[in-house]
Amino acid sequence: MNKQIFSIGVALVMGSILQAQDIPQNQVPSIIVNKFNKQFPNASDIEWEMDGSLYNVDFEMGWNTDHDVWYNAEGDVVKHKEDIAKSELPQAVKDRIKTDFKGYSIDDLERITDNQKVVYKLELDAFTKQDWDAIIDADGTLISKIED
Repeated sequence: MNKQIFSIGVALVMGSILQAQDIPQNQVPSIIVNKFNKQFPNASDIEWEMDGSLYNVDFEMGWNTDHDVWYNAEGDVVKHKEDIAKSELPQAVKDRIKTDFKGYSIDDLERITDNQKVVYKLELDAFTKQDWDAIIDADGTLISKIED
């Protein structure tokens, strides 16, 4: 049994290593680096990875606001995941939370823009209820709700 658990653990680690490889910035095409520097001039703690055919950059803006941005080879942003404050939620999303998750608090909040479509990923916690991970689109439609 222990060998099986160890083997599964090794397979998961190897899979994650093979999926995204850290790369130095000098291996990122200059068109991508230039666009990144122009879009995020105050970025800090910058780490680049190759994620399939996409270039992924993980960085912080301001005080501990995490961002992940994926660029294609032409330098276009195809996905952007960022931590945001509750005050940045659209009213439709706030209304959905009040309706479907009354009594819950938001523990973690991300805005994800994927090919021009914006969704919000939330970790919702309650002291005496089931915690949830939810994804809600900008119009307030609940896309998914998974027990946390």
